[in-house]
Amino acid sequence: MTPATPRASPATSRVLNRFTKLMQVALLAGAMAGGVQFALQHAFVRPIIAEAERYEAAADGEHAAPADNDLQRTALTALATIIGAIGFAALLFGIASILEIPLNISRGLLLGLVGFACVVVAPALGLPAEPPGVDAGDLQARQLWWLGTAVATGGGIWLLMRTARAWWWGAAATLLIALPHLIGAPASDGAAIVPDELIRRFQVASIATNAVFWLLVGMVGGWLTSRQQRQP
Repeated sequence: MTPATPRASPATSRVLNRFTKLMQVALLAGAMAGGVQFALQHAFVRPIIAEAERYEAAADGEHAAPADNDLQRTALTALATIIGAIGFAALLFGIASILEIPLNISRGLLLGLVGFACVVVAPALGLPAEPPGVDAGDLQARQLWWLGTAVATGGGIWLLMRTARAWWWGAAATLLIALPHLIGAPASDGAAIVPDELIRRFQVASIATNAVFWLLVGMVGGWLTSRQQRQP
C-alpha cells in the first residue's frame, strides 16, 4: 500500500494562511505606495539631486552627466524604491501582526504615522537627509545610529502604549526615545560644496515624499487587512 501523504496540522495551516495574507498586504500596499513615492521623488527630489550633482561636478572640474534623461538610472531607481517599499510594508504589518493590532483604514493610517516617526522623523533630528556634494561622514556609523534610533523610537512608542499600567512605563519610554539623541549622531567632518538653500530644499522634499509613502502604505494596508478579515 502506498502511504498517504501527511496533511498539515490545523495550526500549521493557520500560520501559513496568516503569513500568506500578510505577504499579500505587504506586496500590494508596498508596491502601490512605493510607486507613488517614486513618482513624487522623481518630480520633486530628483531635480534637486541633479542640481547638486552639477555643483559637485563643477567643484571637480568636470561636466555633469545628463542624469535627468538617463532611462536606465530612472528604471533602476524605480525598481529599488518599490522593492524597498515592499520591505518596509512587510516590516510594518509584520510587527502589527505580532502585536495582534486589528487594522482598518484609520488604524492603518496611525500605524503608518508611527512608521514615519520611527524611520524618518526621529533619525532626521540627528542625521537629516543630504544631497550629493555634502560630506556625510562615516557611512557605517551613520547607518548604525539610524538603525538604533529607529528601533529605540519604535520601542519607546510601544512602551507609551502601556503607560496606563504604571507611571514608570512612560518614564522608560521617554528615556528610550531620547537615548540616541543623548548619545548624539555621528558628526560630519567636511564642508558642503552645495548651497545651504539647496540642502534645505532637499531635506524638505525628502521628508514630504516619505510622509506621503508612510501614510499611504498604512492606509492601503489597513484597508486590505480589514477586507481580509471580513472574508470567510
